Amino acid sequence: MEGNCFNQTVFLFTLLLAIAASSVRGHSTRVGFYSSTCPRAESIIKSTVESHFKLDPTIAPGLLRMHFHDCFVRGCDASILIDGPNAEKTAPASQFLKGYKVIDDAKFQLECECPGVVSCADILALAARDSVVLTKGTSWAVPTGRRDGTVSKASDTNGNMPGFQDTVDVLKQKFAAKGLNTRDLVTLVGAHTIGTAACEVFSYRLYNFASTGADPSINPAFVSHLQALCPQNRDGSRQIALDTGSADRFDTSFFANLREGKGILESDQRLWTDDLTKKFVQRFLEVRGSLGLSFNVEFGKSMVKMSNIEVKTGTMGEIRKVCSKVNEY
Repeated sequence: MEGNCFNQTVFLFTLLLAIAASSVRGHSTRVGFYSSTCPRAESIIKSTVESHFKLDPTIAPGLLRMHFHDCFVRGCDASILIDGPNAEKTAPASQFLKGYKVIDDAKFQLECECPGVVSCADILALAARDSVVLTKGTSWAVPTGRRDGTVSKASDTNGNMPGFQDTVDVLKQKFAAKGLNTRDLVTLVGAHTIGTAACEVFSYRLYNFASTGADPSINPAFVSHLQALCPQNRDGSRQIALDTGSADRFDTSFFANLREGKGILESDQRLWTDDLTKKFVQRFLEVRGSLGLSFNVEFGKSMVKMSNIEVKTGTMGEIRKVCSKVNEY
């Protein structure tokens, strides 16, 4: 989108709103934060995500994971969006993220509508929710009011981001460090019900994992299926669905695949081998009864918790004019 989007009257009016918003001394996020300063903020973000999704459905899991990566490093402050030779987005853990253009597009439109008001961090949090809805998941109310960070370092991802080879104990520790419990861990990993992983990320499980060749935790019949998709020493960048049979729909089939030994990532499959995480997987698969949990309901709750990790509010941080660049004063 290009061109001059302001007329003088709108510019002056929205500038006053931006100044008023910047003086807020709030210390937490809340639902409806932009109801008076930018009433159409959420609808603009939603329509932007929808238009990009129609052209490329893979932006849905991309935006969801981008929000996750953002929150686990320096909190949910949009530091993942900042450009730079050593910024977070250059870290190995972030190399397959996608959806940056969606955020840039939404930010451009919001700067036309109400300049200097809506943070990039809030755009990302709302876009992640809208992505779930577009893949047939259930919506939830997203508290807003985050401000944007000004620091982004690839080195900060070291030790913070959960890894695909992490043990369950390590995963629990990393989530606990962010104020998230074991239920949140299993729930948020359930985001792998949509999206893909590159062969190079998990093919080590198929050929040289143990003396027998393949990882014994993988269903033997599934090993052959994956080997056909990811031949040894071939194209490691090929993308494979994380949720076999239901990669485009936000549902509980991901957990059913873990039960059947069909988890693509080693860290995912391990959720079925740990007693505590296995109980939550089973509860998500329980259709009825007192032990059952609604995955969609719990996912919304855990996303709200995650989206409030170390947030900057009030006078902390800034509201970036362009999400990929820190403001220059």
